[in-house]
Amino acid sequence: MKHSFSSGRLSRLTAFGLGAACGLILASPGALAQAPSAPAAAGGPKSAVPAAPGLGVPMGQGAGVHGANSPFAQLSARADVVPWSVLTEVKVKAEKNRIIPVFSLKQLTLHQKTQRIQGFMMPLEPGATQRHFLLSSVPLTCAFCLPGGPESMVEVKSKTPVKYSMEPVVVEGRFLVLNDDAFGMYYRITDATSVK
Repeated sequence: MKHSFSSGRLSRLTAFGLGAACGLILASPGALAQAPSAPAAAGGPKSAVPAAPGLGVPMGQGAGVHGANSPFAQLSARADVVPWSVLTEVKVKAEKNRIIPVFSLKQLTLHQKTQRIQGFMMPLEPGATQRHFLLSSVPLTCAFCLPGGPESMVEVKSKTPVKYSMEPVVVEGRFLVLNDDAFGMYYRITDATSVK
């Protein structure tokens, strides 16, 4: 059975990875406290945001929103990276019990070519350096919540470890547009390297 984004590998892997990111944020000197967006208390009003199956934790959806009160600056415009506006324009269709992405020609022309992506790191492994992580269009605001849907994230598999940073990072590698990924991802970069 294919998994939707909410129950795919992304949800399972990020449970640990987002906890690791929270630990790094809290352990970093001068980290600013943020109000987490927590699920509704038992018996309280239901959240409009769908919950990850069996966890009762809101899952990300849509392009993601950079909060006005975020202590992190928004991504600066760069001409040498694929803009998130291109990636987040993907449409979706329901097919049986799955959500399938429907990519535009603009998105499909990126497939199998070397591309650069700028974003905020979401670690999937413990440690100060990462070889497998997610890049998000917006920073994390909650250690247990995804900042957006699969259209706002790129899975990165790097050749060399990339130092974790709360500041935006840029990676370059072979970009893949994933038509029917079993784990719910829409985009992936392989053989990535960090770029200044």
